[in-house]
Amino acid sequence: MEVIGSSGYFLSACAYVIFILLLLAARNKTLAGSLVLLAALLVFSSSMSAALQPKQGFSLLVVMALETFKLAAWSLLIICTQANITSVKSLITHPKVKQYLQVWSGLSILCWGAALFIPESVKFLFSLFLLLNLWLLVLLEQLYRNADVKVKWAIWSLIIALGMAAVFDFVLFAQAAMVNQLDFSYWYARGFIAALGMPLILVSTRRIKDWSVDVFVSREVVFYSSMLLISGAYLLLLAIAGYVINYFGGAWGDVISIAFIILGGSVLAALLITEKLRREVKVFITKHFFANKYDYRVEWLKSIEQLEIGENDDCYHTATHIICSSLNIHQGALVKKISHGQYQPLYQENFNLEQKDLNFLIDVDDFCQQHGWIIDVRELAIVEQSYPDLLLDVHLCRQKNIDIIIPIFMNKAVYGFFILAMPEEQGLLNWEDRDLLFSISRQLSNYLSLNEANESLAESKQFDAFNRMSAFLVHDLKNIQAQLALISSNAKRHRDNPDFIDDVFETIAAANGRLDKVLIQLRNKQVAENSKKNIDVPALIKAVVKQRNVQMPHISVQLPLEGRISIDEETFSSILNHLLQNGQEATNESGWVKIIVDMTADNLNISIIDDGCGMSTDFIANRLFKPFDTTKGNAGMGIGVYEAKQFIESVNGTMQVTSRENEGSHFKIVIPCKAL
Repeated sequence: MEVIGSSGYFLSACAYVIFILLLLAARNKTLAGSLVLLAALLVFSSSMSAALQPKQGFSLLVVMALETFKLAAWSLLIICTQANITSVKSLITHPKVKQYLQVWSGLSILCWGAALFIPESVKFLFSLFLLLNLWLLVLLEQLYRNADVKVKWAIWSLIIALGMAAVFDFVLFAQAAMVNQLDFSYWYARGFIAALGMPLILVSTRRIKDWSVDVFVSREVVFYSSMLLISGAYLLLLAIAGYVINYFGGAWGDVISIAFIILGGSVLAALLITEKLRREVKVFITKHFFANKYDYRVEWLKSIEQLEIGENDDCYHTATHIICSSLNIHQGALVKKISHGQYQPLYQENFNLEQKDLNFLIDVDDFCQQHGWIIDVRELAIVEQSYPDLLLDVHLCRQKNIDIIIPIFMNKAVYGFFILAMPEEQGLLNWEDRDLLFSISRQLSNYLSLNEANESLAESKQFDAFNRMSAFLVHDLKNIQAQLALISSNAKRHRDNPDFIDDVFETIAAANGRLDKVLIQLRNKQVAENSKKNIDVPALIKAVVKQRNVQMPHISVQLPLEGRISIDEETFSSILNHLLQNGQEATNESGWVKIIVDMTADNLNISIIDDGCGMSTDFIANRLFKPFDTTKGNAGMGIGVYEAKQFIESVNGTMQVTSRENEGSHFKIVIPCKAL
């Protein structure tokens, strides 16, 4: 065994003699070149001492002393490479170098002092080498992970050579620390490991001429380095605990130590594999050791700029575009909560969601109202208990390309949701993405609230204008009434006067014209009093149809035999009259208009269908329900359909419109009986 071990160390010494000669021939006078030469000399000295020690009989402490300085030389080389330190002055003053040298000196003095002056304390040296090799591994990992592709190509062989030796020594000294003595089977193999690493180090010295590497410390590197450091510290504690067990365990000490180490290693492996622990460590490091992923000043200004320069007057379009651009995606939708269980898509960008597709939001609504969380459907599908107590049909969401659901809050209540689809290559949302989306959604909720308040104010002003116009119309009616009263009062005295008769007919014709104009403008526009009555639905609809059938085309009716609901009769009759009138006016006399009524225990369903001119999708979305927007010119005021929709929604009902140009329209009204 000694012969084989000595041969390995001799082989390593010979290899490094060649390496040293090549370095001297290259005449590399840089700081890094000097550190490589120093490290090579120390490896040669250590290998030669280890080779001679069995025959010469001197203490292994000599070899270990050289090993202490060798580890320091390699570590300083890695630090200089990573920090681009090129001069001795920079080496002395650089904070990373100063930190390493201070810790290295303190540990070395402490452990070597204990080993030299305290009997049977060589275990302190084993712990020293355990820590120094672990530190070297961390430095190597940081250097390689932060380097770009070209640099990785140059240094990978150096990383493998030093990493291989450091891992081997870590295992060697960890075992030695546990049993308080070296395992010479491992010790004699070290020479071969060092000899195998020399060609790899030589390759890197040829590839990197000035040893200046552009690297940066990323979050990922700190995370993996931290996990590596935590693992090493954990294993060190296990080694100490194993030593204590072995020391006090007597005859059973070795067995218990081995079992303890195996158990501890299994626990460490389980913890490292656990995704939850890895995520928590990563978030902790990112929060406390790095600047934010997003510059909130930049993101805030970008959002404000998009609000200012938005070309579309639709606030829902603008809000959806902003939330999508924050994640650089192109598929999103804004859904508004009409009432509990009823949701309406206000704007969709590359989405095709229908109202019936949004029933899954009922459970999401309750969950978000309670927790206020952003829901990543992909995370819900793969991470168990990521959203406790949330019942969501993940399969349906994935079919509709729904990946992210962001609640929108107004006055601490859910106003609606942003629904986003993420690219396949984009990972799950992290805490920074969620914070950004929360901030933007709050900003946009204020923006939507302000726009809706402005629209309500504008509508109020329009109704004020309507009231003012009504005052003028009343004034006209009074004038007409005064003229007719004057005719009536003078009729007895002048009924035989031909001139009086001519004036009467002229006045009546003028009054008739003015009354026609007033009646056309005011037809079906009077606001009814809100008084509910228990009405007979078939009878009311028959009465309305009879009233409308003075005009062509006639309306056909399909009614239930009986049915009663409690509702404001006058307003309900008025909106049906108006919708049927619209159907007749949109249909020529040879066409058809029909009303189909179906009544169940839960709902009153009314369908008004015609085969008239129809409406475009854009008209339905942007103009049909907009007050004071009419296609009839002076003949209409544009509040009929708006008034109908407002009344139906006030009784918790819904009105859906489907239409195709030149094919006809279908107004479907659903009024819940139980809510009335």
